[in-house]
Amino acid sequence: MTAIALVPALNEGGRIGLTVEALRSVPSISEVVVVDDGSSDDTAMEARAAGACCLSLPRNVGKGDALNAGVGLVRQRIVDGLVGLPHTLLLADGDLGSSATELRRLLDAVVPGRADIAIADLPSQRGAAGFGFAKGLASAGLQYFTGRAMKEPLSGQRAVRWVALPAVVPFAPNFGVEVAMTLAAAAAGLEVVEVEVPLSHAATGRDLAGIRHRAKQAGSIAAELIGHAHRRTRRRRARSQAM
Repeated sequence: MTAIALVPALNEGGRIGLTVEALRSVPSISEVVVVDDGSSDDTAMEARAAGACCLSLPRNVGKGDALNAGVGLVRQRIVDGLVGLPHTLLLADGDLGSSATELRRLLDAVVPGRADIAIADLPSQRGAAGFGFAKGLASAGLQYFTGRAMKEPLSGQRAVRWVALPAVVPFAPNFGVEVAMTLAAAAAGLEVVEVEVPLSHAATGRDLAGIRHRAKQAGSIAAELIGHAHRRTRRRRARSQAM
């Protein structure tokens, strides 16, 4: 059961090469596709040198739309016969480095009868100094709408069975992609599991850049939760009017 790894990357020079090499060392991963989301460094060159198929976007479009561009490229390469139809699409961040080999645990979990989507539950990261607001907002929102408490609601490391992919794409824009994906999976009745995976990545600190990042993340999460609530209300009204 083969997998294609899809990696959105923004200014991950110095890390993306190690991530690509680690992913390519996993036997079941047939190809690694990197989407360079308008980086100002050598992310694209480093990714290609490590053996990835790299799509370079002319400007930064945000994580969700970068993933959408990557899914489009993967589908086109399948149609063109450049890669075979995969069993799984593996989503991975570009800063995992050599720890990305551990994502094989997600691939092992995505099998019929067990899970349609597997999400990595990461250990505490050295240097992480977040306030917990974005994660708390995501957790509360997902529990309210799905009834499930998620350990890692914002984990970008996810394995999705290819046949289940239409239920969760197109991905939501910006940093709301993970929350929106989980909501869509629940609405479609997909089986979602969390798997402990010993990964390491570049943690966001409490400096100005870190605070800005978390503010954007929280804004995207709030937008997805509000949008989901509105759509759910409209569906309920439509059903009641049809009775």
